[in-house]
Amino acid sequence: MVTIILLLSCDFWAVKNVTGRLMVGLRWWNHIDEDGKSHWVFESRKASSQENKAVSEAESRIFWLGLVACPVLWVIFAFSALFSFRVKWLAVVTMGVVLQGANLYGYIRCKVGSRKNLTSMATSYLGKQFLRQNTGDDQTS
Repeated sequence: MVTIILLLSCDFWAVKNVTGRLMVGLRWWNHIDEDGKSHWVFESRKASSQENKAVSEAESRIFWLGLVACPVLWVIFAFSALFSFRVKWLAVVTMGVVLQGANLYGYIRCKVGSRKNLTSMATSYLGKQFLRQNTGDDQTS
């Protein structure tokens, strides 16, 4: 159990501080000012040159797939431990869900922007897709 939690912590640190910055140009952290107030900082790198676009796009897809798949896998493990009454493993899967979920949340905030909320992003995306589909249908007829 201790080894798994230590490995989870190392994975959290590596994804948060190294992998996200190198593969997708995103990073996030918490800063506490002199007054003791917590401030979350979300950064994203500007788009790079066209040469690196194909490689970074593939790396980006791998990064986001892993970032979304890991918390889902830990939630499945949590339900498995809960329903099989393996209470001692709930601490491990809870740490997995929390650490992986925190990374996912942090990177989504970086990607979306710290001021936008996910609902407005989803609405905007669906609206754009609807307009594309409707304008595409008008051009073919």
